[in-house]
Amino acid sequence: MTSSSPAPSGTVPQFGHVVLIVEENSSYSQVIGNPDMPYLNGLATQNGLATQYYANTHPSIGNYFMLTTGQLATTDDGFTGTISVDNIVRELLAAGKTWKSYGESRGDATLYVQRHDPCSYFTDVVNNAAQKANLVSFTQFAADLANNALPNFSFIVPNLDDDAHNAPLAQADAWLKSNIASLLANATFQKDGLLIITFDESVGTDTANGGGHVATVIVSTKAKPGYQSKTLYQHQSTLRLMLEGLGISTMPGAASSAPDMGEFF
Repeated sequence: MTSSSPAPSGTVPQFGHVVLIVEENSSYSQVIGNPDMPYLNGLATQNGLATQYYANTHPSIGNYFMLTTGQLATTDDGFTGTISVDNIVRELLAAGKTWKSYGESRGDATLYVQRHDPCSYFTDVVNNAAQKANLVSFTQFAADLANNALPNFSFIVPNLDDDAHNAPLAQADAWLKSNIASLLANATFQKDGLLIITFDESVGTDTANGGGHVATVIVSTKAKPGYQSKTLYQHQSTLRLMLEGLGISTMPGAASSAPDMGEFF
């Protein structure tokens, strides 16, 4: 990571529910200010926006592992093995927290890809039937929300058409509005929720700080309205924020030394 000044001070509040959504392959300049993405830009204007946030690498998979293990566990998008290093699931379980990965179109090889679903590689998950059961379809998300049954940590995996990988950004934005507005309106989420929307990597020609300049939006009633950060962050800081927000102090990999994102609150 390029050196930068320390992040402005701030304290990460405690949350009961943390939700992460990862979009695909788009630069900051393609997203922020784009009239085809009015919903996400509205969230960015009203909540927190990290204006100097950079992905870690190309291609996608390394960024997903940085978000969940603090390491570039592999940079092979075709990886089919398992990952045994410390990870967000391991730390959540050690702290008595719950989690689910909500994969849209899970099981449909034309729309769902495992490389966008990092928890599905962890030995903590694949070798434990009870934890493997937390790899669910995105259709379960609406039911869990309606039944006040969201886990402490939700990893949402839009399909290849809805995450901007295969379809235009306008479709990704429409998907967010259709599926996330109900989360933000939920009384429990308004009380104790944190939503992070980030992009795995910038366009392939942008290699700044490894994976290029991307947009990251921090949404919570506990966040400073309209706050724009100028601190240089990468995905390991998001991992740190998610764990700190859930009261967990053990940080996998690079999250242990990553800049804290407390300035948003």
